Amino acid sequence: MAWNEPGGNGNGQDPWGGGEDRNNKGNRGKDQGPPDLDEALRKLQDRLNDLFGGSGKKSGGGGGGSSAGSSGAFILVVLAVAILAWGGMGFYTVDQQERGVVLRLGKFSETVNPGLQWNPPLIDDVTIVNTTRVRSHEHQALMLTEDENIVDVSVTAQYVVANPKGYVLSVRDPDGSLANASESALRHVVGSSEMHSILTEGREILAIDVKERLQRYMTDYNTGISITQVNIKNAQAPSQVQDAFDDVIKAREDEQRVKNQAQSYANGVVPEARGTAQRMLEEASAYREQVVSKAEGESKRFIALLTEYQKAPDVTRERLYLDTMQQVLASNPKVLIDVEGGNNMMYLPVDKLIENSGKRQSSAASGNLRLDDQSLRNVTNQVVDQIRQNQTTTRREGRQ
Repeated sequence: MAWNEPGGNGNGQDPWGGGEDRNNKGNRGKDQGPPDLDEALRKLQDRLNDLFGGSGKKSGGGGGGSSAGSSGAFILVVLAVAILAWGGMGFYTVDQQERGVVLRLGKFSETVNPGLQWNPPLIDDVTIVNTTRVRSHEHQALMLTEDENIVDVSVTAQYVVANPKGYVLSVRDPDGSLANASESALRHVVGSSEMHSILTEGREILAIDVKERLQRYMTDYNTGISITQVNIKNAQAPSQVQDAFDDVIKAREDEQRVKNQAQSYANGVVPEARGTAQRMLEEASAYREQVVSKAEGESKRFIALLTEYQKAPDVTRERLYLDTMQQVLASNPKVLIDVEGGNNMMYLPVDKLIENSGKRQSSAASGNLRLDDQSLRNVTNQVVDQIRQNQTTTRREGRQ
């Protein structure tokens, strides 16, 4: 039965009543309405006074004022300690590589920089975000290419938090959004590429395209994430057909290697043949120029010699004879002379005669014997003397 039901006042269940009300049962039976608000507040104040130092009713006049003053001072001290504790709970430190996102009563207030910070507890909610740590997400899946082949691609995306506000407030799960966006971007790029390009030289282009598309997704979602690097860790055919693909790739590599060898051989032979042909043309042209120039020089020399011969025939004839003898004797160390009036062939060792005269000159480079005019005159004189001696000897023998 409730305390305020009719007939229930006799049980003394009035929560606002004190000891005097319990003894006055007859009066409560007559009053069925709620207690007076001022009376209820007064009773509550009395209970608090009893709790913090006794009731004013039980003490005398002077003692009651002292007890009330001490109770008020105690309450002030407790409130001051509570305020200091509340204020101390609001201090926190933000490291150099971190930023703090402040929510005041659930609404964004500001982004705090590194250093010692203070925000009122229970009013502000601060979320610390590391903006320099490089995080990574790895995704691997079987995907269909443009030429309707299946490849097994493994990609790793590295990222940092560039906008703490967007990372904390714009998306409920930014890392999960990054994972979903990575798969979407990778499938889009792989689906627009051929398998041969993905398995061979197209990995770098694939990584660049995935990075650009993934960053565009993160910007559209306003996640505050900045993609720093995307690496294609592995791209291969499914394991069930990997052996066949390895054979195909090996055959392609052999084909390319043979082509490179043939191209290298062609690059070595063709320029060499062209160089040889050009050299032969240059030699032929040089020989032609040499022959023509020599013929022109000989003709001019003959004309000049003819002019001189017409002026002085004897001198020119003698000079021609001496020049001819010089050319002949310069290259022949031995001379055979048929003596007029005799029947024996005379042998003249020109090299020995030159050694005896001490006028021989040799060339260390060519090793040929060369004579100057003085040496030629000496040799000629010796030859003439030798011929005269032979003629004299022959005549004497004929007389005898």
